[in-house]
Amino acid sequence: MSRTGKNRSFDGTNEVPVTDLEINPEYNCTERRLARLRSTIERRQPDLHLVLENVHDPHNVSAVLRTCDAVGVGTVHLVYTYEKFPKIGKTSSASAWKWAEMVPHESIEACYAHLRARGVGIYATDLSSRAESLYALDMTGPVALVFGNEKRGVSEEASKLADGNLLIPMVGLIQSLNISVACAVTLYEAMRQRTVAGKYDVSALSEAEVAVKIREWLDK
Repeated sequence: MSRTGKNRSFDGTNEVPVTDLEINPEYNCTERRLARLRSTIERRQPDLHLVLENVHDPHNVSAVLRTCDAVGVGTVHLVYTYEKFPKIGKTSSASAWKWAEMVPHESIEACYAHLRARGVGIYATDLSSRAESLYALDMTGPVALVFGNEKRGVSEEASKLADGNLLIPMVGLIQSLNISVACAVTLYEAMRQRTVAGKYDVSALSEAEVAVKIREWLDK
């Protein structure tokens, strides 16, 4: 994909400057800002998904969203069957919620069906007998990582219906991590694998999809 400041029109026939295609004067956006938006969007990983099941602490959710933005998670799926989705503060999340694609689901079954229809493998964090190390899991392909409530963890349903379970190796006496820390460790391992595989070097989005997303973000 070209990163030269040029872009093709939606019918693929004419090459026009990015500013003509994507900028309306009312946006008052500098070329530097536009370039940063484009660079960020082009590195988004649409086949990397995160599922939050009843995570209720707003600071934890905010920290998770910041990590998702940093790593380029494509979509954050929300399953709230007991708790309500918390109110997210602009300060604690550093406005990461603005850039996150968040999709609510009525149940874990509905969420998993949505993901499987798109060819996504699902792995829930759980210390079950079938759990495998995070570092043994291939996260370079379409994958969804499921994290649960701060006290209860993922539900039994979320664990059993997943394609597999994963755990973060620990050698201390306390075999647990805060949800936001566990999420960060896991997502950065996914990022490491995808970086090695070159998935951040070439955009998974088409030029038209990038242009649409730029317009959407400029409206925020």
